[in-house]
Amino acid sequence: MARGGKYRGIAGGLAGRLIVGRFVLDTGILVGYVRDAEFCRYVDAKYRPLEAPNFAVISAVTKGEILSLAMQFGWQEKKTQILGGLLAKLPAVEIHRPPILQRYAEIDCYSKGKLPGRPLPAGGSTRKMGKNDLWIAATASVLEAPLVTIDGDYDHLDGVYLKVLRIDQKMTPEDI
Repeated sequence: MARGGKYRGIAGGLAGRLIVGRFVLDTGILVGYVRDAEFCRYVDAKYRPLEAPNFAVISAVTKGEILSLAMQFGWQEKKTQILGGLLAKLPAVEIHRPPILQRYAEIDCYSKGKLPGRPLPAGGSTRKMGKNDLWIAATASVLEAPLVTIDGDYDHLDGVYLKVLRIDQKMTPEDI
């Protein structure tokens, strides 16, 4: 992708970067990084989302979710420092932008089998997605960046609206 280009202004720091691989990280992946989970070592070894020239972002919704989870889990200073460092590295894409708002509506209607002109695949069933998952999927879709997740709630969108990289939590770097 040329410098700036299509993603200029969508996430702070994207403009002016030559991006080889873009990734949107889901909330469960951030929890894994904070907990130093083996599956995140697998993600790092296979995709290297946090290493240049690759570039990872999160949805602003993910930032809210992870901050809430940190409080709910009672994370102490060590984990909150790890989280703070991680959030400092990851631009949070705002969801109020018209393309993301429109994609949210499309994905919501598609998931419910109510999107005119785009029915669910034969044998597919409707799904009620959580609102936060809809925002995260819309963000990844608009950015045309794979969504790295441990969550199966996005599977029906894979290859339709976005690329889903669902990570099995049992994976380790040795599985590459």
